[in-house]
Amino acid sequence: MRTAGGLAFAAALSLGGAGLATADPTGDSALETTTLSTAEQDAAVGYWTEERMQAATPADDLVDEADAPDGQVESSETARIPAAEASPQAETARSAEAQPAAAADTDHIGKVFFTVNGTDYVCSGNSVASDNGSTVSTAGHCTNEAGAWASNWVFAPGYDQGETPYGLWSASDLFSTEQWISSEDLDYDVAFAVVEPESGSASLADTVGASGIEFNTERGALYTSFGYPAASPFDGESLEQCQDTGSDDTLGGSDDQGIDCDMTGGSSGGPWFVGDGPSGYQISVNSFGYNSQPNVMYGPYLGDVAQQVYDEAAAA
Repeated sequence: MRTAGGLAFAAALSLGGAGLATADPTGDSALETTTLSTAEQDAAVGYWTEERMQAATPADDLVDEADAPDGQVESSETARIPAAEASPQAETARSAEAQPAAAADTDHIGKVFFTVNGTDYVCSGNSVASDNGSTVSTAGHCTNEAGAWASNWVFAPGYDQGETPYGLWSASDLFSTEQWISSEDLDYDVAFAVVEPESGSASLADTVGASGIEFNTERGALYTSFGYPAASPFDGESLEQCQDTGSDDTLGGSDDQGIDCDMTGGSSGGPWFVGDGPSGYQISVNSFGYNSQPNVMYGPYLGDVAQQVYDEAAAA
């Protein structure tokens, strides 16, 4: 996250004073959602030409210490959803193609493309295990900005050097926290999308696999984060990673954890895994950084509210 890229929306936008919003973690106000029609889904796939993908703006912003939330995320007992493996047929089909620079065991990670208020943006995302088999995790600001939901939202798993080996998966439903939608609270900068395949009937999990995901987990572990940084000095064409032990946000006082990381805009929404590599449980996403703290990436703590949003998406 070079130059302390905030990864909390496009450079032309500003988060302003995003304060902590409180909500009953078991109440209706904990989440917001939107549904996209079949026509909108089809249009999204057709919209994303190679030229538009290349021209999409990295979702990036710079955050001042005064703008950080200073509350505490609702948490309770740890909840763990195990990973799901791709079907043998999907693995065989993938092995017949040229392998990208990113290893095949990261094919569940990909790029997210979307449009908000007429501008095209790019983020990162990850396939996570779910009842519907087609749920993608990302950052809240990769689905909604200042209350405006994204359109043309697609996920490109396994993206590498302009290639989309598994096609584009368009969102049928987007889910985020009420705290992010109403006040852009960085403590709750998390979202999930339910996606449909460009062709065929296999689920996302059957096609590329799906990471396990964990809520209300212990802090301060070794984490490995992934994303597609597209702002200089990166070009967004390959998957990058960072690894560090998580630490509390002592600068701005948010409830997020930080790790040393030089990924820039475009990596927003990329997953954080426990341990060394992409096989651990996902526990956060790339979210933001501070102007005055170069090369530190922060990710939201996935507590009760994030779990409720996930539960709704996973069952959709």
